Amino acid sequence: MSCVLQNLSLPCIRTSEREGHSVNLAGAFFHEFVLAKHLNSILMIMMNILLTNDDGIYAPGLAALYTHLAPDHSVTVIAPEREQSAVGHGITLNEPLRAHKVVIPDTFEGYAVSGTPADCIKIGVLEILKTKPDLVISGINPGANVGVNINYSGTVAAAKEATMYGILAIAVSIHSRQVESYDAAAAFAVRLAQDVYTHGLPAGTFLNVNIPNRPLADIAGVQISRLDMDFFPEYIDKRIDPRDRIYYWQGCDSLPQGKSIEIDGSALCKNFISITPIKCDQTDYDVLAKMKKGKVIQQHKN
Repeated sequence: MSCVLQNLSLPCIRTSEREGHSVNLAGAFFHEFVLAKHLNSILMIMMNILLTNDDGIYAPGLAALYTHLAPDHSVTVIAPEREQSAVGHGITLNEPLRAHKVVIPDTFEGYAVSGTPADCIKIGVLEILKTKPDLVISGINPGANVGVNINYSGTVAAAKEATMYGILAIAVSIHSRQVESYDAAAAFAVRLAQDVYTHGLPAGTFLNVNIPNRPLADIAGVQISRLDMDFFPEYIDKRIDPRDRIYYWQGCDSLPQGKSIEIDGSALCKNFISITPIKCDQTDYDVLAKMKKGKVIQQHKN
């Protein structure tokens, strides 16, 4: 992560030490990031960009990204034909996938896919696109994708799928279901995308970005953060329909705010933009090494 955002020459918020490793946290005030005049001098490199989401091809967050990217880049939209929130990394195997062109008046022409966000990446890379894109951006999702909930997110899954194909990828979400304007978040995503493309990311790693739903002046800065591995308080709402049949709604409480801003959800609740690098490789290498030495097996035998 030391490469990302360094070329912007913006003030660093802090340095963190965790588990004996020093981590440089590149950060900046959001209004400075978007409005600073010196950003205009950064060389704009044209990219081939694939946009997708889990809210469907008609979602306003997707349109905002396209509007901000299209003037300077080659942008293709391949997104689900309907909302696919919380489908995780599922793919379609038991029925055919269909993709058809859709025209969003005065915005873009894209491909609507009958499957999941991960399906959109697969069919885009393997069939629709002539060449592999330079970058995939998934979003902008209304509602945060932080902590353990990234495992359920179709937005995050699309970025992960792209990363597994060797493509640079970013997932972008806003901390609200009621978003008045996506423009500021889209502007931030565009600059971050340029920086990621210029400097790269480690193989198998993508960025999960969550942005407060606040005016520019109220955003505290950018925080490079880690995932919160605690479950949010969950509940099952049991109800009875007019025919006396039981049904359920799943739900969870809002994000916890009392933790360190080095944790993604807490940083977001304290009005920081949270950027978390996510690895696709889920291997536990510490346990792997112990198992190869027979230590784990011996411990269980004893």
